[in-house]
Amino acid sequence: MSKSPVAPTESDGVREDGRHGERRLARVVHSVMAALGRPKDFLRATALEVSAHSFRVNVVTGPDASAARVAHSFFVTADETGNVTHSSPALAKLY
Repeated sequence: MSKSPVAPTESDGVREDGRHGERRLARVVHSVMAALGRPKDFLRATALEVSAHSFRVNVVTGPDASAARVAHSFFVTADETGNVTHSSPALAKLY
C-alpha cells in the first residue's frame, strides 16, 4: 500500500516559495491562453518548469476527461512574473 504525499510544512522553508512558484506557473498559463484563445472543448492547461525561465505548457481538450488529448503544446520562456517572452511554436490567436 502506498502512502499519500505529505504537504510540506512552513518550517520546511518552501511554503512562501511554493506559492510564488504556483502563481508564476498560473501567470504563464494565463499568458499562453490569452494569446491562444479558448478552444471549444477546453479541459485544462498545465505548465511545467523545465529550467529557470523555460516552461512546457500543454493545452488539453476533449468532451470529457476520459477522452482528453493534448491539443497544443508550447515551450515558452517567461520573465520572473510569468509573462511569456518567447514561444516555440509561436503563439497565435486560434480561437
